[in-house]
Amino acid sequence: MDLLGLYLSIPFCRSKCTYCNFASGVYPSSYHERYLARLEEDLGAARSFAQSWGAALPEAVDSIYLGGGTPSLLSAARLRHLFTALRREFAVLPTAEITVECAPGQLPPDILDALVDCGVNRISFGVQSFIDSEARATGRLHTRDIALEDIGRVQAAGIRAVNVDLIAGLPGQTLDSWFESLAVLADSGVDHASVYMLEVDGDSRLGREMLASGDRYHARNVPGDDLIADFYSEAVGFLAGRGLAQYEISNFSRLGDESQHNLKYWRREPYLGFGLDAHSMLRAHAGAALRFAATDDLESYLAGPSWPELPRRLSSEEELEEAWFLGLRLNEGISLADLRRGFGAAAVHDCLTIVRELESEGLLAFLDGDRVALTSRGRLLSNEVFARFLAEPVPV
Repeated sequence: MDLLGLYLSIPFCRSKCTYCNFASGVYPSSYHERYLARLEEDLGAARSFAQSWGAALPEAVDSIYLGGGTPSLLSAARLRHLFTALRREFAVLPTAEITVECAPGQLPPDILDALVDCGVNRISFGVQSFIDSEARATGRLHTRDIALEDIGRVQAAGIRAVNVDLIAGLPGQTLDSWFESLAVLADSGVDHASVYMLEVDGDSRLGREMLASGDRYHARNVPGDDLIADFYSEAVGFLAGRGLAQYEISNFSRLGDESQHNLKYWRREPYLGFGLDAHSMLRAHAGAALRFAATDDLESYLAGPSWPELPRRLSSEEELEEAWFLGLRLNEGISLADLRRGFGAAAVHDCLTIVRELESEGLLAFLDGDRVALTSRGRLLSNEVFARFLAEPVPV
């Protein structure tokens, strides 16, 4: 039986970090009520939209993820109202994983109490660095002590599942400071970590400054690509030695503590996104994947409706491409037998030439004769690997 994941985008921040390329920002609190009213409209309309598209919308929900943005900026009353609306519109299982993203130093006691009351059982902290100077250089408002205090408060409140995000490649970061952040993370007792290499693109202030070879936002102090790759590689071994094993390119956990919601993305299981720039994947009753997304412009979203009249229906070829580049993100890799059952032996056979080429280049490996996975080098060059499986390669 298919189970549904729900993602809710809460795009409000106290400050905008220099590296951030998400559809989020600093808005007056007067936007909160308007935004949540739109979210509630979408929650109520979801089943009628799915029916009009011929999409199968699973009845039971086994994961909910509030991201953004900083969802903990909402008031306690608004959070409680939102979770009431979620449970009114969807059959949320008692065992559902319910994650909320929080910024250290922005989780007051009444909000933590509300999250516990609403059944939240997992918190993801956007720490990014436990080195105060590195956090400050990118616009983060917390210190190491504040982050550790909040982790402890959450755990003491009974929310044992905690994730910490770190970014490799922040301005001023060195190998020594990187190991210090990793050690503090491991010593904190969290059961999950996400490690991202800094993205350089025109969608963030820091990225634009780096592309322009400018000086603002400490752009000239960003480590080089080779050093960032070293940070990432060192993190894999260090975290494994402290009980946090890599299970996806950017994600590490203790055994059994993987993010169940995020696994839906990589395993191409159905999920429904609500709010600004939220993405969704459902299945048509005939089986084809349907993908759609809401606008990334806040005023347009508030004007509604947020979803398109018709979602994009993926072809079989597009679905096979997705199966490769999403499935290969996982350390467990991809079962060729599963691909043959889903797409036919001929279609999979046509991909084996690419697989063999990538194997000869040390980017892919056969784990047991049937399962294909990225090598450690392949994870560093994953975008290059994924592009090889696309009918129309994308720049990497």
